[in-house]
Amino acid sequence: MTSQRTRAEGAPTRINRRGAVTIGVTAGLIGWLAFVELTSGILQGYYVPLISDIVKHLGIHDADYNWFEAAQLLLSALVVPVLAKLGDMFGHKRILLIATVLTALSTWALAFSGNFVTFLIAFALQGFYVVWLPLEVALIFDRGRRTGTAASQTRKAAGLLVVALELGAIIGAVGAGLLFEALGGNVTLTLIVPAIAVTLVFFAILFGVPESEPSPGRRLDAVGFSILTLGLLLITSGLTFLRINGVGTWWVWVLIAAGILTFIPFGRYELKQEDPAIDLRVLRRPNMWPVQLTAGLIGISLLGAQAPLSTFAGTDPVNGYGLGLSAGQRSILIGAYLISMIVGAVLFPVVSSWLTPRVTLIVASFLVAIGYLLFLPFHQETWQVFTNMAIAGIGSGALVGALPAAAAAAAPRGQTGIATALTNTTKTIGGSFASAVFGVVLLAGAATVTTTAASLFGYMLVWTICGLGAAVAAVLLFFVPKLAFADAEPVVEAAIDPVV
Repeated sequence: MTSQRTRAEGAPTRINRRGAVTIGVTAGLIGWLAFVELTSGILQGYYVPLISDIVKHLGIHDADYNWFEAAQLLLSALVVPVLAKLGDMFGHKRILLIATVLTALSTWALAFSGNFVTFLIAFALQGFYVVWLPLEVALIFDRGRRTGTAASQTRKAAGLLVVALELGAIIGAVGAGLLFEALGGNVTLTLIVPAIAVTLVFFAILFGVPESEPSPGRRLDAVGFSILTLGLLLITSGLTFLRINGVGTWWVWVLIAAGILTFIPFGRYELKQEDPAIDLRVLRRPNMWPVQLTAGLIGISLLGAQAPLSTFAGTDPVNGYGLGLSAGQRSILIGAYLISMIVGAVLFPVVSSWLTPRVTLIVASFLVAIGYLLFLPFHQETWQVFTNMAIAGIGSGALVGALPAAAAAAAPRGQTGIATALTNTTKTIGGSFASAVFGVVLLAGAATVTTTAASLFGYMLVWTICGLGAAVAAVLLFFVPKLAFADAEPVVEAAIDPVV
């Protein structure tokens, strides 16, 4: 009897019924990518507690900081689809390294920026880190495809990446304030710390992450991406100006309408292309379009509801509503919400193994809906708000990692990167819409009505939109085929010598 070929150390293998040995997702790969997401979380949480100090350092007004966040949100929405498609074409690790270099350079520039313009440009370019998670999911799915367990392995790995992401957000939010005080209030030295972390990420990817298998013979649909970029630019910028200028500004609505109409020529052009920027035929599959719409609807609460929740928790109860929590107490509340998201991310692959991924996605969406709709009758006490946020957080945490994994499982080979990236883009658009609408709703309520009930009505409307959006997402997921996102046949990598 001849011996089997030696397995690579630490690489799990699987023998399929045709007698093939395949190399799967290693713990080492997940570990390196978890470090990347830990750093991503740090970037997302680090600057928030330093906003007041950064504003003073730059000599600008508090309201000007909104432009930094808007610029980063806009750039990330534009570049993520393009970078993800390039990852499908040339290798996801290669594009991940490029995105990390750009993120590192911009993060270092932030530390040494001394005025509004340079900080704005650097903060916007830092938004390249948003493409990290879609590219990581594509890398993991590519490795898992070789064992025929790509979908299940990606769900488990994505859950761990979300855990790292949320832990990083907690570390960043808590650590920034402590470091700022320890460094004597020096803004530059404090901002150098995340720059060092991103630099380390580059070397972690370079030496620890294997490359995926690019799809040969592909081309970049420059015209298609140009039309898509124009449409996203008009919509996201319109939503940003809607939040800043209000609903009475007519040209804001013109921007949004023009952006939406841009997708008509985009769709017609893409359907004629052999290798389109976004394959609309794939998007209209029953296991894909509900996932992408769910990402947008969940983005409403995930990205748009956090600021209203924070301001509600800080409002003095003498106004007739609010919890009157201090900044430190609000931080604890937000930290508890992030922990509930970690719980959801950990539970999703476990529950998926008991039920099905489709049913688990539906349950997670309903949890988000229930959590926010519970705010309508229960918002008077801190424990009520905590309970509502915990329920919504568990569902949100499950969906953050599950939706990119589901999109990867639904995508044909060579399109996993762009499919996962689109969940991020639709989520960003949903969050931008929510931020704009919620800002207008709360401001209008406070400005036009003198009674406290009107201001409370604004918050009620926010929670209703979040809850109903998640409920609609859950209903849409019923249209997904029952056995969607299941593991596929493994890819044959090496044959075993036959028994003689």
